[in-house]
Amino acid sequence: MFTPELVTEAERLLAGLRARRWKLATAESCTGGLIAGLFTEIGGSSDVFERGFVTYSNAAKIGDLGVDFDTLYRHGAVSAEVAREMAAGALRASAADAAVAVTGIAGPAGGSAEKPVGLVHIGLALRGKPALSREFRFGNLGRSEIRLQTVTQALGMLAGALSA
Repeated sequence: MFTPELVTEAERLLAGLRARRWKLATAESCTGGLIAGLFTEIGGSSDVFERGFVTYSNAAKIGDLGVDFDTLYRHGAVSAEVAREMAAGALRASAADAAVAVTGIAGPAGGSAEKPVGLVHIGLALRGKPALSREFRFGNLGRSEIRLQTVTQALGMLAGALSA
């Protein structure tokens, strides 16, 4: 289902989280649970992977993760602000020590000049630290490729946090 490279990276991240005795949560919109699926593809991940939230709708982002309605209204679901609130909300709603969140426009429709297809925001939150986010503009690579690139970049952000 996933490329060998992605599985290897996920195994490495699980080992790093395990060494720190950290739990992981995910909050996913445009990837629809792919990040959680990747981690749970690996046997023994249950000692590290705490839970995953698929919050595709705004109502789910608000209800499950506590994303502020005003943030959604002012910035839109695909924004740095929402990605950070999703990651922080995943920590609040779980026993995790680290959370990664993704929100974006995978296409083929739904884009605009301001927020084109391929725009993705990834949030990362570590317990006791402010959440951060990064913006990616993958371009209109096709829905599947945008989603896979998002998974790859989310893993990269998590790896960066573990090496810091």
